[in-house]
Amino acid sequence: MKLKNLNGKVVLITGAGSGIGRATALLSARRGATLVLCDRDEAGLNETAAAARAVGVDVLVKTADVSDPASMDAFADAVHARFDAVDVLINNAGIGVWCGLLDTLPEDWDRQLAVNVKGVVHGCERFLPRMIERGRGGHVVNVSSAAGYMPSPAMSSYSVTKFAVFGLSQALRMEMRRHKIGVTASCPGPTNTPIVRTGPVRGADAEERADNVVGFFQRTAARPEQVAKTVLRAVARNRAVAPAGLEAHVMYYASRISPPVGRWLSVRWSAMANKG
Repeated sequence: MKLKNLNGKVVLITGAGSGIGRATALLSARRGATLVLCDRDEAGLNETAAAARAVGVDVLVKTADVSDPASMDAFADAVHARFDAVDVLINNAGIGVWCGLLDTLPEDWDRQLAVNVKGVVHGCERFLPRMIERGRGGHVVNVSSAAGYMPSPAMSSYSVTKFAVFGLSQALRMEMRRHKIGVTASCPGPTNTPIVRTGPVRGADAEERADNVVGFFQRTAARPEQVAKTVLRAVARNRAVAPAGLEAHVMYYASRISPPVGRWLSVRWSAMANKG
């Protein structure tokens, strides 16, 4: 989807109440997009919408839970009552849990799979058919992670869900090519977003490690605004994979050229984050 700006384009973003979702919404607004935003956090969503409207763009907002099919049906109905189709669909909503496999609780698996994987599926199922039917192409961005191509031992279950999003995006890209709809797997590295503070930490010394992880991300991680630029650049250039940040790029090329080196780096990074 070759774009110099987003004037006249409708950009839909899930998880727009904070973090990467908010940053991408505001950058899209500054580039002239009409926005469609959803999040479970009504207060955060309204803050994003107010900031976008201050730029002078039209914004449609609705609280929605991407893991709930009925909630997403209602969201899609509201969107399609106003627009025949969106031009850019950004499935961004996600959650995380900081621990290895054996410390991950059953409910952690259920919630992450529901939000990180099924949430992306629900977004695609509800908005892609209208994009195809309209026949003018478009673009889908599914937010995976650097942990979606190089697993993190500090976030085993999160890595599983992001591998799933990465694989889904690759398959969907091939499927959508004949409809002239591009698909990108956005793969941020460590990013200082609320997911770092709200995601539970499990296992031994969980409270201490939680403080260490938050401090580590605040000192070293990329800002959401940096990731937002990468997302929109990927749309403009129709990239299949869009790493964001130095760590994400290093891990991506290591995963392709020398996986053992990538795994060693991932272990080292995880240990540094746990120690703060």
